[in-house]
Amino acid sequence: MTSTCSMQPCSPKRAVLASFDHAYALALRMRHETGRPQFVLRTGDPFQPFRVSSTGPQRRQALMTLVA
Repeated sequence: MTSTCSMQPCSPKRAVLASFDHAYALALRMRHETGRPQFVLRTGDPFQPFRVSSTGPQRRQALMTLVA
């Protein structure tokens, strides 16, 4: 699991919810539910470092993985 709390102190629960592993698990569930490919994106925001989207990366986001 990737911790995202190096810059700001945060709770252990936030560290789990903001992790890449959590975003990837969510992307798998969303792919199963919607039937559409899901992207796990790095945002650069310390409070939401990863997000899941059905569209590709936008400005200031990096593609981490695609669940097709």
